[in-house]
Amino acid sequence: MKAKHYITITVLLIIVGFVYFRYYWVFADGTKAGVLNTFQRKGYIWKTYEGKIIQSGFKANIQSNEFEFSVVNERVAKTLMENSGREVELHYKSYFGALPWRGMQTFIVDSIYQIRNANGETIIRPKNN
Repeated sequence: MKAKHYITITVLLIIVGFVYFRYYWVFADGTKAGVLNTFQRKGYIWKTYEGKIIQSGFKANIQSNEFEFSVVNERVAKTLMENSGREVELHYKSYFGALPWRGMQTFIVDSIYQIRNANGETIIRPKNN
């Protein structure tokens, strides 16, 4: 009876560990910059904020210059919604898997570093800590 109990606990720990590392452990984080192409709120059951930036640089068929992301924070989403078409610099976290209530993408934008006008004038500046 004890062996069955230990096997059950071990299997549960493996499942919990898999779920944690797949959906909650931050694999990477960094910044991306480009022109905010689209930003929208969409979904059938969970309405999530989804966006896409077009990165500048060499454009070839080998690599996509689009960065698709989701946003959880309402304040960040509102700011991005108001600044479509402008050049942005965003901070993101990358997960191995997407959760439906967190967004459709594995890249989750959590803050905005800068937003610039078409003429290069900075609208939102980085915060100094």
